[in-house]
Amino acid sequence: MTDIQISILGIVIIFVTTALGSSLVYFFKNGISSKTNTIFLGFAGGVMVSASFFSLLLPAIEETTGFGSFQFVPATVGFLIGGLFLVLLDKVTPHFHKGTNSEEGPHFQVKKSVRLFLAVTLHNIPEGLAVGFALGSASSGSSGASILAALGLAIGIGVQNFAEGAALALPMSVTTKSRHKAFALGTLSGLVEPIFAIVGYFLASYIQSLQPWLLAFAAGAMIFVVIEDLIPDAKTEEHEHLGTWSAMLGFASMMILDVVL
Repeated sequence: MTDIQISILGIVIIFVTTALGSSLVYFFKNGISSKTNTIFLGFAGGVMVSASFFSLLLPAIEETTGFGSFQFVPATVGFLIGGLFLVLLDKVTPHFHKGTNSEEGPHFQVKKSVRLFLAVTLHNIPEGLAVGFALGSASSGSSGASILAALGLAIGIGVQNFAEGAALALPMSVTTKSRHKAFALGTLSGLVEPIFAIVGYFLASYIQSLQPWLLAFAAGAMIFVVIEDLIPDAKTEEHEHLGTWSAMLGFASMMILDVVL
């Protein structure tokens, strides 16, 4: 496969897996238990932390050897800007945090199900950007091993998208009282990922000097999502060891995938 074909495959994977996770509404009649939700979200959080470090931050640092003693600057600045980007999105988009039962953004008269949908959709953006930046960076002239590593990131994000899609759609089926609507909303929440992956791909491909900054930006945005949303939504305080081990298994799975590819 060519680099472009691998990149297309990676972008397709991150959308299809969200749809597959959302399809679980047709197999679980009464949603999922709190423990299952903890497993899904804990695993997803572990994958995202691992991907942020091994697939985004480390390459960002390795690409800035010309900075000498200030090699940490692009990764650090990009990482923090990624977090600030999510803060800005939180301020301008009405959404609901399921884990803390709190609302953020403008106070419009919007249904709870729509706010839940917007919350997940909002925080799928950095995942799409991460995959796009990694694939674009690898396709711009790096070795075949790097494009496979970028595909590994897409697969890892896809795995956590499956868990995240299920974690959104299953509770949504109870809220909306419609499996079809829950499946549609869960699938649509993942649509932003391929869109922003394509944007990230072209940015990284054509503005190579920004690659380290963009990779770190995506890492910062994803870590922000994990800390602000996935961990509270997983309610690890209720199932402490279950959530912790789920996150550790997610981290280890993504680490293995990155090393193997």
